This record gives sequence, C-alpha cells and structure tokens, in this order.
Amino acid sequence: MRLRRLPLFLLPLLAVLPLQAQDLAATCHATSSYDVTLRPGSVLFDRPSPAPTQVELSRGTLRTDGAAVPLSAEEQDRLSLFERDLRALAPRVRTVAQHGVDIAVQGLREEAAGMGLGTDTRVQLDQRLAADAASLKRRIAASNSTHDWQGGAMDQTINQVEGDLLPLIAGDLGQQALNAAMSGDLQTAAALRDRATNLATQLEPRMRQRMQALRPQIEALCPAIRQLATLQQGVRDHRGRPLDLLQIGN
Repeated sequence: MRLRRLPLFLLPLLAVLPLQAQDLAATCHATSSYDVTLRPGSVLFDRPSPAPTQVELSRGTLRTDGAAVPLSAEEQDRLSLFERDLRALAPRVRTVAQHGVDIAVQGLREEAAGMGLGTDTRVQLDQRLAADAASLKRRIAASNSTHDWQGGAMDQTINQVEGDLLPLIAGDLGQQALNAAMSGDLQTAAALRDRATNLATQLEPRMRQRMQALRPQIEALCPAIRQLATLQQGVRDHRGRPLDLLQIGN
C-alpha cells in the first residue's frame, strides 16, 4: 500500500482555495467542478468541460469563455462581493492548512516516539520532518491556485515526503528485526518485519484520528463558503446558463 495520505494526507485541503477540497466537501458540503486562480486583477475559474470552461470575474465584470456578459447593477454588486469575499477567504484557508501541517508533523513525531527507533533515526526523522513542513508551508503561502495542488504537483510533494520518511523508519525497524533474528528471538523479528511492511496501514488511521483536531477550524469556514454560493445565484453566463461556480449539498 502506498502512503498516499500520510503524513500530509490533508493535501487536498492545502489548495489555496477550498472549492475542491475533500475536507470541505465533507464538512461544509461544498463542491465545485472548477479550479480557481487568484490573479492581481481578476479571479479565474476553469475546467476541461462542460462549457463554460472559463469564467473570469473582475471588479463586478464577468467574462465566460472569453465573451463579456452584460450584467444588471444588482448582478455587478453580487459579483463584486463574490470576488471580494473569495479573496478574503484565501488567507483563512491558508491558516487552516498551515495548522494542519503542524498537527500532522507533531502527530508523526509522537507516533515515531512509540516505535522504539534508534537515536540516530529519531534525529534524522525530526530533521526531515521539519524541512518537509517548512517547504510545504512555503508552498502554501505562495500558492494562488488550486492547480498548484493537482495531478503531478501533488504527486511530487507526496513522493518527496514518502521518500524522506518511510525508508528511514522502515530501515530502522528492519535492522531491529535482523538483530532480533540473530539473537534467536524469531517472534520479535517477525513482528518487527510486519510493522515495517505494514507501516502505512498501521499509521494512517491513527493519523486520521489526530487530524480531527482540525475539524472545528474547517467548520468555521463554512458560513463564508455558503455566502459565496448565495451571491452567485441569479447570475447567468453568456448563453443564459446559471453561473454554477460552487455547489452546496445537503
């Protein structure tokens, strides 16, 4: 089993905006088929299909698939508020994401402390955790688009963390297993080998439980997300279709 969601399994939340975050979909019942990018003078929503594939908001104006959309004064006000509130939400999401990194790192340190790892391994693990956390926090702070956390970019981040941590822990447990086998304690050796082999499976549920501490902060974002969904209501694209940037389920 690949360690797809550990230690930073909350990566979907780490998109600068939460419109496709699994955590927010579950907690706030908010979903979107679009990626979103914050630009200096506009906000761009884009998706491969269906049309419209691009929706751009800029200070009360609207363009869908490159076509300017005539708006009433009320619609202009709604979209101005939508853009303003969306930009205001971004730093709040970044803060939650940063805290999520802290919780994950602290949780892994505590889990590692109970594994009986060697002193050198614990020191290396702590150093690599600190470096990975600092790198990820810098990415969160600099990110202005959910594209930053999609596809290859997310896989690269996960693979980097896996490559830093898993071989280190598994190698230490493997050495302990070898030492136990050489001393004749075959039962302990087998148990240690199993722990090394099933490391991801064993750690993931415990880490998920630890990350529940982040839930109140995610819930605190829900009212602002629901307000965004309300502001888009009644606005239509250049072909008269509802501007369905964000959906709120039951």
